[in-house]
Amino acid sequence: MTNAFEAAHDQVAVADCSDWGRVKVSDADRIRFLHNQTTNDFERLQPGQGCETVFVNSTARTLDLVSAYVGPESVLLLTSPEIQTQLIDWMDRYIFFADKVKLEDVTAQTFAFRVIGSQAAETLVQLGFKEWIGEQPRLHHHTETSLADTPVTVAVGSGLALPGYTLIGPKESAPAVWQALTTAGVAALAPSDWERLRIEQGRPVPGQELTEDDNPLEAGLWHAISFEKGCYIGQETIARLNTYQGVKKQLWGLKLKKLAPAGSAIHYEGSKVGHLTSSINTPNGPVGLGYIRTKAGGAGLTVQVGEADSSDSSPIMATVVEVPFLSRGYLA
Repeated sequence: MTNAFEAAHDQVAVADCSDWGRVKVSDADRIRFLHNQTTNDFERLQPGQGCETVFVNSTARTLDLVSAYVGPESVLLLTSPEIQTQLIDWMDRYIFFADKVKLEDVTAQTFAFRVIGSQAAETLVQLGFKEWIGEQPRLHHHTETSLADTPVTVAVGSGLALPGYTLIGPKESAPAVWQALTTAGVAALAPSDWERLRIEQGRPVPGQELTEDDNPLEAGLWHAISFEKGCYIGQETIARLNTYQGVKKQLWGLKLKKLAPAGSAIHYEGSKVGHLTSSINTPNGPVGLGYIRTKAGGAGLTVQVGEADSSDSSPIMATVVEVPFLSRGYLA
């Protein structure tokens, strides 16, 4: 029998991501405001479209990677878990007297499920979602469903580099929607399954890969940045790094010989070249993510993680690998 993790690749699985934050941005200046606050181009988006975008500070250090879904009267932001309050406070600092922008934390009033896998589209068609299946990632539509008899926002895109969809709706409908999915044969992913998927895919998260020490180019989030749009917070730094090819470290995947804790130093040829940001045991061996100096190299590099193991005096060796979620711009 296929387990849920395998189903997310070869069949279909669902992750309950209701602990992720959801922020509604409304009023007349909402598009202009988000365009000026984040890395992607909101002014090109129409209702029913969306994008991934990065909140950064004035020196382009990362706050969060966010999915944005543009509706006719508001924009819904799907943030990382427990980050929504911080982002609301951050955005509120930049709403001035004449700005017509309203921020509302709707996390507690809504659910978020991610339906992932090669059969995700087929499954949703069977449940009544038809006309938009197969569109490009991060386009979304509202539809009346028979799952809970209420509107559900359905977004193309799984939040990973795997095919899938994101479902967001009122909290009271969550049990009925979940039941409809699992009854249709969708395997339920445990939190540990999602964490393994996230690390193997390379999706960075706040506090680990997205910190005040990192910028979105280093974090491999080039796909969430517009280099053509005008001024926004952190734009000058990002533009300079891109123009002068100044990215000094990059986020990579790591295949570890033995599990090492996050924060462990990464060494190459006797010199420290980075640090491990995330790690997890899998049936195929430990894997992780980590930042490595650009000059040291990338995929295919053999590195040492941490210090020598005191139990057998042997170092933890690792191979640097590419991961599908990340993008590298001129570094690719």
